Amino acid sequence: MKRATLEKRPDEVAAMFDEVAPKYDIVNDVLSMGQTRRWRRLVVDAVGARPGSRVLDLAAGTGTSSEPYADAGVSVVACDFSLGMLKVGKRRRPDIDFVAGDATNLPFEDNSFDATTISFGLRNVNEPKKALAEMLRVTKPGGKLVIAEFSSPVVPLWRTMYTEYLMRALPPIARKVASNPDAYVYLAESIRAWPNQDELAGWIAAEGWEDVAYRNLTGGIVAIHRAVKPAVNPAVNPAVKPAEAAGA
Repeated sequence: MKRATLEKRPDEVAAMFDEVAPKYDIVNDVLSMGQTRRWRRLVVDAVGARPGSRVLDLAAGTGTSSEPYADAGVSVVACDFSLGMLKVGKRRRPDIDFVAGDATNLPFEDNSFDATTISFGLRNVNEPKKALAEMLRVTKPGGKLVIAEFSSPVVPLWRTMYTEYLMRALPPIARKVASNPDAYVYLAESIRAWPNQDELAGWIAAEGWEDVAYRNLTGGIVAIHRAVKPAVNPAVNPAVKPAEAAGA
């Protein structure tokens, strides 16, 4: 895997995730010091899906992010471009609908889902703006978009400490617990190259989503962005609401 930028080859990224699939969830828990589970719970809360509704969970990997919906009686589709991840997930949770798909060309009809969500995967898409447009297409009018992604810490000192952790501490830890430590170096670099909260919010609004807002978690290490598909005639909406909180 080459050094991370916003230009990515889907086949290389998919191959990387195929290789790390068996231990992916465990390694994430270690590297995030247990925060991943809390972040994912807050995403589920933000989606607010009820039994009978249909949710598209993109970059679902092994289905860890999809499980809470299935357990609550929500119809969830776990979609990912890594066949290795999907195979691991299907063995573990055969009751969940796992579908192979590219976020920039989703294999679903227009207006298919009450909510679309993607957690820690948008930055690995080679054309993230196109993916945002595809999410708009497959979401029903009035439906929700919820994105969780690594972002930019809001306190300068904390931002410096976090960057040092990503590039100095993370690789040695990954070498001890991961099957492919170079993959986690790539992931760390992809986090550093990713836009901050306001820039991502601008991308979302520019693709036609409304009521765009975000919430910072853990001092801005992660941000949850929310938006709504216009009820009628989607149109470009440049207005973006400011952050709700500096941390949670």
